[in-house]
Amino acid sequence: MDTLAFRNFVLTAVKIMRKQTAWNFLWGLATVSLGLICGEIADGQDLASKKAYGPGNGDFVVGPDYRLDPDLSDRGNPKGKQFEFRMRLADSKIFPGTDTTLDANKEVRKERKIFVYVPAAYQDGTEAPVLVMHDGPSNLNLVRNALDNLTISKDPSRKLPAFIAISIENGGNDGKGSQRGLEYDTMSDRLARFVQEEVFAAVLSHPEIKAAYPNLSLTDNPWGRAVMGCSSGGAAALSMGWFRPDLFRRLITYSGTFVDQQDDDAPEEPKYPLGAWEYHSSMKLLETSDKKPLRIFTHVADKDLRFNDAEETYHNWVMANERTAKALASKGYDYRYVFSKDSRHCDRKVFEHTLADTLVWMWQDYAP
Repeated sequence: MDTLAFRNFVLTAVKIMRKQTAWNFLWGLATVSLGLICGEIADGQDLASKKAYGPGNGDFVVGPDYRLDPDLSDRGNPKGKQFEFRMRLADSKIFPGTDTTLDANKEVRKERKIFVYVPAAYQDGTEAPVLVMHDGPSNLNLVRNALDNLTISKDPSRKLPAFIAISIENGGNDGKGSQRGLEYDTMSDRLARFVQEEVFAAVLSHPEIKAAYPNLSLTDNPWGRAVMGCSSGGAAALSMGWFRPDLFRRLITYSGTFVDQQDDDAPEEPKYPLGAWEYHSSMKLLETSDKKPLRIFTHVADKDLRFNDAEETYHNWVMANERTAKALASKGYDYRYVFSKDSRHCDRKVFEHTLADTLVWMWQDYAP
């Protein structure tokens, strides 16, 4: 029970005590307690079913105390090389910034930044695994430190492959009718194709990157390709794997926007009328579809966006992520779900506390 719920509990109990006999007071107190407990379960905050934070698959709880994982700090290990360049939206065949569903009042970027980090442990000429990151640069500094520290770890259970991190800026703005919303919240394979066909090609052909790594190669193995995002970027990570498991199979979502955020006039709307809400509710795509070859990390904060909203809004982030985790469990997916206490949407302290463990879990069974 959180602080607000406890306060309401006490106030209600005092009102009952003032108005009723001792017997009625006890009965009313029990009723209020049961209602609060059931309310927490209905809102997706049944913490008893989750484990204390640890390794492996399943449901976990972190917080309210947080710390920066030492593996996400600069420990003085050899550094890789970071590159930054821009891609013009007008040059894209998939996201040129002129989609008819866009709201004219929501600005579209002319260019998007691309950030690339090649760890020191990478050997030029080898096929590198890759981590695609949405909303670049996002948490690239934490990922960079994790690579510097954990690619050279002597502990095989705490080691990362030398993956290349490619952090991609979104096309601009947010919500329905925005370029970012089009890219991230649409239930389609467009974003997966954009990354595969346009971003990867731009990275491999960039002059500075080619000069430093003339034989740079990205693996074609979908098990060697991970995607990470927060909020709508998290929904985008799931959709990239869901619609194109032949391209991406390791998915990391923090505060995932598994709600009805898809543009109302998107071409995909007739097939998926409630957008990403269809993954866990309504159509229940995760449960009713054949199991896909995916490994999935999900997270939600206890005070995530619209956590008190009713179901019929299709916009309760906590409810959506709880249901997503339950659907993944029921279908037998390799999944890991983290519920963070005393935290909010895309909370930096949650990343600092969990991201090293998340990356290790995500890549633990990877074999080049």
